[in-house]
Amino acid sequence: MEYYDLEQPDELSKKEKEDAMGAYLMMFAAIGAGLPLPIINLIASVIYYFVQKKNTRFVKFHSLQSLWSQIPTTLINAGAMYWTLQIFLFDNLEVSDMYYGYLVMLVILNLAYFAFSIVGAVKARNGKMYYFLFFGKICYHQVYQIRDETDNGSENVNLPPKL
Repeated sequence: MEYYDLEQPDELSKKEKEDAMGAYLMMFAAIGAGLPLPIINLIASVIYYFVQKKNTRFVKFHSLQSLWSQIPTTLINAGAMYWTLQIFLFDNLEVSDMYYGYLVMLVILNLAYFAFSIVGAVKARNGKMYYFLFFGKICYHQVYQIRDETDNGSENVNLPPKL
């Protein structure tokens, strides 16, 4: 596999660095707007990724990494919200040690996610790559891998219906 060269900090414009940083900071703004609904963060990241998708690979990488890393956090936060609603609103479940353990894990996971996001935002603002555990490698492959582009122009796009 071949990859495009990574942009160096002095090759990036200030706007590209700020757009890449915005991918991580978008999460904090979305938390303020949608705290009771954890899915708001994920929706905001999806929108930000699609808006920045046509930008440089540096911005696309950070937007995609921010999006992928929000998925597990959003699912765990949604699980906590569902469990809490079942206990306190619908009286279907009781508060248990497992519930408290889940909340402790939830807080630790969210604090770790905030810390990694802040580090990612600072690194992106400085024009540097920062790879999250698990997601960094996936996003690097997806954004920087050179794909075979010989198929794009040589085949006919419009074809007759198959009979």
